[in-house]
Amino acid sequence: MTDLELAVGLSGGLERVVGLLRALAQPSGLSMTAVSTMAALEQTGPARLTALANRAGVTQPAMTQLISRLEDAGLVRREADIADGRVVQVAITDEGRATMARRRAARAERLAGILAQLSPEYRAALAAAVPALDALASARRDEDPVPA
Repeated sequence: MTDLELAVGLSGGLERVVGLLRALAQPSGLSMTAVSTMAALEQTGPARLTALANRAGVTQPAMTQLISRLEDAGLVRREADIADGRVVQVAITDEGRATMARRRAARAERLAGILAQLSPEYRAALAAAVPALDALASARRDEDPVPA
């Protein structure tokens, strides 16, 4: 299988998995952009609004509005950059981390019920794929991919 054929298969499969995860997430009033932004802050630490907007594929004004809503809800906070006090960074709060943990736990519980319906072979294949999926999600996203 070529990289392009793999990419086509993964793209379609991952779109269906994303749809499944969206369906499994219980309503929380948070958009997928809000959740992915909070997840990025949780994983990589504080970031500038511009970087968050670029990562989410939205305009800086749209990200500013989103961060204001998340800040009003106590899920993120703005703080001065340690290296340059003129720069504002956004960080996830303890309440934001707790919200993300609750969302993940509820979704995982529902997903476990679906996984239980699969054959042991498929469950083993999915377990073996988790590190590769993590690597894929963490890979550079620019036009010059890192060689394998």
